[in-house]
Amino acid sequence: MSIKALQEIIDNAKDVVFFGGAGVSTESGIPDFRSVDGLYSQKFKYPPEKMLSRSFFYTHTAEFYEFYKQKMICLDAEPNAAHLKLAEMENKGKLKAVVTQNIDGLHQKAGSRCVYELHGSVHRNLCEKCGKSYSAMYVLACEGIPFCECGGLIKPDVVLYEEPLNEEVMQGAILAISKADVLIVGGTSLAVYPAAGLLNFFGDGELVLINKSPTPYDRRASLVVNASIGETLSRISV
Repeated sequence: MSIKALQEIIDNAKDVVFFGGAGVSTESGIPDFRSVDGLYSQKFKYPPEKMLSRSFFYTHTAEFYEFYKQKMICLDAEPNAAHLKLAEMENKGKLKAVVTQNIDGLHQKAGSRCVYELHGSVHRNLCEKCGKSYSAMYVLACEGIPFCECGGLIKPDVVLYEEPLNEEVMQGAILAISKADVLIVGGTSLAVYPAAGLLNFFGDGELVLINKSPTPYDRRASLVVNASIGETLSRISV
């Protein structure tokens, strides 16, 4: 019944925006942070949130990169049914934008073009001295700390703890969400701020929540689907 209701909402929509979290990528084999098997449940020398902080990056750079390379870069991961359906929806003109909390680049790999990456991307790594950009493959291939050919330290273009979100990306996401008549939220518990606060910019259109567990916004939604995001979206025709 929920698939039929979702299909009807999408059929009647003119401006759909998708807002996604870690649950979109877990179906591609990328671990999240907060689930039973997530990074927060694993044992490390330091808590993951500490190792992924701005201060840790500068005070323990070698240990940061050891963790980052092992746990945050997953270049073998492939887009799943959710990524592919969203790219198809954009290609057909139904979906206007993807707003994602993920840093894996799988939406672009699936073919999505308008993607607002709230937390950055592992695929962009910038020299702090000259600004030159390096790929994730380059970072992985470097032994220890990656440095630029100019000698500068390379820093991933991802938002670490203690850092603000990119203002330009945030403004683009806010504009897309505020203009949408349907906002589909998938694979996120809506517990991470300020990203989750973006839902407050959505107007009085249809809010659809697709997540395996309840969220704080369920009572506001037109439709709640407690199921796999990939399986759910794969059953929609565009």
